[in-house]
Amino acid sequence: MKKTLIALTVLAAGGASAQSSVTMFGVVDATVSGYSNKAETPFGVGVTTSSTGQNSSGYTGSRLGFRGTEDLGGGAAASFWLEAGILNDTGNGVTPSGGLAFNRRSTVSLSGALGEVRLGRDYTPTFWNDAVMDPFTSNGVGINLIATASGFNTPGQVANGFQGNPNYVRASNSVGYFLPPNLGGFYGQLMYAFNEATKYDPGTLTPNVPNSQRAGRYVGGRFGYAKGPLDVAVAAARSTIGDQFFQGTTSYLDIWNLGATYDFGVVKLFGEYSHNKTKTDFSGIPPLPNAFGFTSPGANGALVGATVPVGPGLIRAVYTQVKYNNVTALNQLIPGLSPDPKSEKFALGYVYNLSARTAVYATAARIDNKGGADLTVGGPAFYAKPINGVMPTAKTSTGYDVGIRHIF
Repeated sequence: MKKTLIALTVLAAGGASAQSSVTMFGVVDATVSGYSNKAETPFGVGVTTSSTGQNSSGYTGSRLGFRGTEDLGGGAAASFWLEAGILNDTGNGVTPSGGLAFNRRSTVSLSGALGEVRLGRDYTPTFWNDAVMDPFTSNGVGINLIATASGFNTPGQVANGFQGNPNYVRASNSVGYFLPPNLGGFYGQLMYAFNEATKYDPGTLTPNVPNSQRAGRYVGGRFGYAKGPLDVAVAAARSTIGDQFFQGTTSYLDIWNLGATYDFGVVKLFGEYSHNKTKTDFSGIPPLPNAFGFTSPGANGALVGATVPVGPGLIRAVYTQVKYNNVTALNQLIPGLSPDPKSEKFALGYVYNLSARTAVYATAARIDNKGGADLTVGGPAFYAKPINGVMPTAKTSTGYDVGIRHIF
C-alpha cells in the first residue's frame, strides 16, 4: 500500500533515461507503554523501578522513506533506498541529537540476472533470523530475548574488556550481495562492512587509542529456502568488537543462528536457535587464562512462538530464553562454580486490523532473570545501589504496549 508520488524523467550527459518510479512510504506507530522492573537482595528486600508513557514502534518500527528504481534495459536495474527512523511520540528522529537521518537504511544498488550488489547502510544477514523468525518481529515489549541480548553486554562482560556489538541490526559502510530471486525458493545474502580506520606507516606512530584500528568490521552471510508454508534459514557472522593495537589484541563476536517458520493456515509456528561467543586473538603474549585455553564469554538463545489468525485479527505468543556462559573469571577457572546467568521471557499479544493499513494492538510481556542476568522489556534500569549494605540483583521485568499503527 505504498503510494507512488511521481514518475521522473532525468537527463544524463550524452542522452536521457527514464526512471520508473520514486516512491515515498512510511509507518507511524504510537503506543502507550508501561514498565516495572524489580531488583532484590538475597534477604528478600526489593526495589521496583517503573514508568508509564507514550512510545513509538510498539508493533512496527516508525519510519519515513523514499525509494526508486531505474530500468537500465536487458533485465538490469539501478535502485536506491533511503529510510529514516522517527520517534513520533516526540517528533524527533532516531539519532543522538534527535535529528532526522536515513539511519535505518541508506543504499544504492545494481541488480540483474546474476543478483544484486548493494552499497551503504543496510540490515545485517544475522539480524534477519532474529526478526523474521520472531512473531513480534523484534519490536515492542514482546521482542525476543535473543534480540534484547544481542548487544552482548553480558553480566561481567564489559568488565572483562569486551565491547558491545554495534553491527547487530545494521552495518554502515557495507557492501552486500544478494542471490537472484528465481532460484526455486533458495535465497542468500553476503555482507562485508569496512571500519574505515586510519592506518599508520610506521605502525609505531599509531595513536594508542583502544578500538580504533580493527573494531567495527563485519563479515557475514545468510542462506535459506522459502517455498509454500516453509521458510528456513541459517546465518553466521563475525563482528570485530575491540582492539588494542600496542597490546596486539583483537576481540571478536562470532554469531550463528538457525531459524524456521511453518504456516499451517490455522497457526504459524516459529523457532530459532542462536549461538554467540566472544574471543580475543593475541599477537603478543596472552594472559594465563587464554594460555591454558579457557573459553571466552558466550550466550545461547532459543525461541519458540506462534501466530493464530482470528478473523481480521492475529494472536501472537512467544517464549524465549538466553543463557550466558563463562562471563566471570571464576567460572572460566572452575566451570559451574556459580550459576550461569539466565533470562526467560513470555510475551502475548493481539493485533486487530481495522483496514489493510491501520491496526490496533496490545502486548504484555514478562522476563525472569536468574544468576545475575539483567535483561528488561524496556523502561528504567534496575535499581543498582546498596540496600542496607547489600547490592540487589535483577529479578523480574514486566511491561505492556497498547497502540495504533498506520502505514502509507
